[in-house]
Amino acid sequence: MAELLQNATYFPPVETALREPNGLLAMGGDLSVGRLLDAYRHGIFPWFNPGEPILWWSPDPRMVLLPDEVSVTRSLAKRIRNGGFEVRADTAFADVMRACAEPREGAGGTWISPAMRAAYTHLFDAGYAHSIETWRNGALVGGLYGVAIGRMFYGESMFSREPDASKVALVQLARQLQRWGFGLIDCQMETAHLASMGARTVPRAAFTARLAELVNLPHLPGPWMFDPETRN
Repeated sequence: MAELLQNATYFPPVETALREPNGLLAMGGDLSVGRLLDAYRHGIFPWFNPGEPILWWSPDPRMVLLPDEVSVTRSLAKRIRNGGFEVRADTAFADVMRACAEPREGAGGTWISPAMRAAYTHLFDAGYAHSIETWRNGALVGGLYGVAIGRMFYGESMFSREPDASKVALVQLARQLQRWGFGLIDCQMETAHLASMGARTVPRAAFTARLAELVNLPHLPGPWMFDPETRN
């Protein structure tokens, strides 16, 4: 069984996570800034549906993307150059979270509840959460949000209102993270979409070992701004 959290910031070792469902580690606790940061530092993230207790996960294997391995197809490169997109960081965090929480075709609901939006807004205010936004003609058409600690970025969710808009945001993010010396983008669970962008699975032990190095590097607090050299 998953452990019931009691202490303010205590998590059990990730090696004790369940095999089925893959990665379920603990339940309960809260979504305070301190607990969330402690979770991410150890390769743990919250994921639960409204009405459920808070569930904490650390799956094995783990989906990751190295910033210098992001895959850009010829058609995507053309869209980045000629699509009229502008990519910004940290200018519309609440809007990105709301868009990521919108119902999607074939999905039964969203795990990005008002409580989750409030918790990650506190992380944003503290300089740890970030939004990467794709704009066109003054409208927000895609993007993603996540958490950064040290030189580690944890992707949480993305959305698109136009074709490839979230991919444009991810490519720009990866290019900027590479310039800043970030070592990994955590993608959490394996998906075909992320695999098409160059993400791959690694054993949890390898992930947490690399994570322990990256989270202890100097932190780059928000709000972020992209370097001009990362564009196009």
